[in-house]
Amino acid sequence: MDIPKEIKYCSCGLEHFCAIEDIIIEKGANKKIPALISTASCKDVVVVSDNNTHPLCASDIAADLESQRIKATEMIYARDGVLIPDEKAIIQLLEKVSTQTDMLIGVGSGVVNDICKYVSFKLKLPYMIVATAPSMDGYASAGAAMIIDNMKVTYNAHVPKAIIGDTNILRSAPIDLIKAGLGDMIGKLSCLNDWKISHLVTDEILCDNVYAMTDNAVRRCIRDIDGIICRNEDSVQRLMEGLVVVGVAMSYMNNSRPASGSEHHLSHFYEVINIMSGGKYFLHGIDVAYSTAITNALRHKLAAETPTKFAYSFNEDEWQADIRSIYGKSAEGVLALQKKLGLYSNKNLNYIKEKWDAIREVLSEAMTYEETVTLLKRAELNIEEFYDLYGFDMIKNSISYAKDLKDRYTLFWLLQDIGLLNKYADEFGKLLS
Repeated sequence: MDIPKEIKYCSCGLEHFCAIEDIIIEKGANKKIPALISTASCKDVVVVSDNNTHPLCASDIAADLESQRIKATEMIYARDGVLIPDEKAIIQLLEKVSTQTDMLIGVGSGVVNDICKYVSFKLKLPYMIVATAPSMDGYASAGAAMIIDNMKVTYNAHVPKAIIGDTNILRSAPIDLIKAGLGDMIGKLSCLNDWKISHLVTDEILCDNVYAMTDNAVRRCIRDIDGIICRNEDSVQRLMEGLVVVGVAMSYMNNSRPASGSEHHLSHFYEVINIMSGGKYFLHGIDVAYSTAITNALRHKLAAETPTKFAYSFNEDEWQADIRSIYGKSAEGVLALQKKLGLYSNKNLNYIKEKWDAIREVLSEAMTYEETVTLLKRAELNIEEFYDLYGFDMIKNSISYAKDLKDRYTLFWLLQDIGLLNKYADEFGKLLS
């Protein structure tokens, strides 16, 4: 899989760079790992897996490395339920790393990837990720999504030295993980729309080249939904390649804007709230897919509005009380983030009114709610499961307050700026009653 390491003299004014040296997505790809390690002059590695991915292929990878006289220390996360990328997971991995360690090799998907990325960056070590499921787009990104002090935080880290994906293993992943990867790609239909909105409202740089490479990868996966769900090996390979392309797009922009917007903010909200309460939540990509239906419904509702209804409104005391009630022990971190960012202001309202025709046009480009739900059905995702799991109150709160977890301008901040966010949250609940 060939992706340019750099794009110089881009029309957006930036120079884009991605330091990944090898991307191998093919049948039997794992057998190429010892040669890659030897080429990198590494003699002592830590192979990181969990009790699902260890028997799947991590133990074989460690054995192959040992046969080539490469010391392979194994770190296996014993997990009962969902592995969380938190302080405990970091400490467990640090205890396995020695002063002789040359590289970390993660064997798994989202959480294993994030932990290895974070720890290797802190220790100034290279890392390689061996994907076991086409479940998310973070394999090639520089960001590590961690949960620290009960806050979902994406840290700037580094990209892997190599991404390895054995298609025979990828196609055999649990179907929910395949759906999660597909759902993560479907979510780009929402986040790319947010990128255009932010470009119009805040003058954020919008790179046409990076936008196009992401959009094209998404469209290819959507055209191949039936093959992906049927585990066709070529189709699953295209899904994995699409997820990697999106990760590279994030590296090109040095942030997650090409891959994450309002739909991800909703997903992070459900994850953080339910981790704190011990509640259930969907896999990240599945949450993203369902959340895309929500954000698209709001986009088309907003596109029908006229600026005469826009009036900024914000009561800081009420907002702080709501944040403390909803986020509990995470609240102070949320409040501190928004105090630092200063996004609650009246600075955008007049500009939004002036640009409304262009903003409305962008909002109208999104799929309708009905079209999105139909697309989800093709991916065997029934949105009624989403409503049943989270219910009216949590979805209402997510629409109003998910934005406060992040620093990115999205549809939700647009609604906040024009005074319609809480009204839309309340009215959306009527659809569920």
